[in-house]
Amino acid sequence: MVQQNIRILIADDHAVVREGLKQFLSETPGLEIGGEAGNGREALAKIRKEQWDLVLLDISMPDQSGIEVLKEIKRESPNLPVLIFSMFSEDEYALSTLQSGASGFVTKESAPEQLIEAIRRVAQGGKYVSSSLAEKLLAQTLPQRKPLAHELLSKRELEILLCISRGQSLTSIGERLHLSVKTVSTYRTRILEKLGLSTNAELTRYVVKHRLDQ
Repeated sequence: MVQQNIRILIADDHAVVREGLKQFLSETPGLEIGGEAGNGREALAKIRKEQWDLVLLDISMPDQSGIEVLKEIKRESPNLPVLIFSMFSEDEYALSTLQSGASGFVTKESAPEQLIEAIRRVAQGGKYVSSSLAEKLLAQTLPQRKPLAHELLSKRELEILLCISRGQSLTSIGERLHLSVKTVSTYRTRILEKLGLSTNAELTRYVVKHRLDQ
């Protein structure tokens, strides 16, 4: 009986990363790169349209954070395995992404063989963490914290948050980022909702408190 390839969707906002993964994984027996997405919206659209065996998902995405995309995937396709592939360290994000439904976490600094092992294990319904992370979890030394509110902001939302905290008007922000004032206003409303705040002054205090503008 011929075993089918593991069909993978790569979701990462860096084209260089996607190309490198495609070239490397396509040369690995049993793996098939069925598609790629450069942002969260595109990833969700492809997941809704086609069948996948695994999603290789980055955390840092331009329109929605990878954690938001992950939660949406698990709401719509709870049985679809998602493997987080991120530049962020395991200690910072592994536990929160696993709690949000990810089947595994691999850093971009990991050896290629480790990534392949993770893909195969997760695609078969298992879970994957590195041996060092597993030891920390067993020893309960990994700090168990939920992501801070600003960690769920997209890159664009964080950029606009910082502009607002510097006292820039919606018009000047729009001109700088080549967005309409209405679009910037929509981003501002979304940022306020995500952070649970009401005014620009509160946004500024939040930025200062968490040292985001450094």
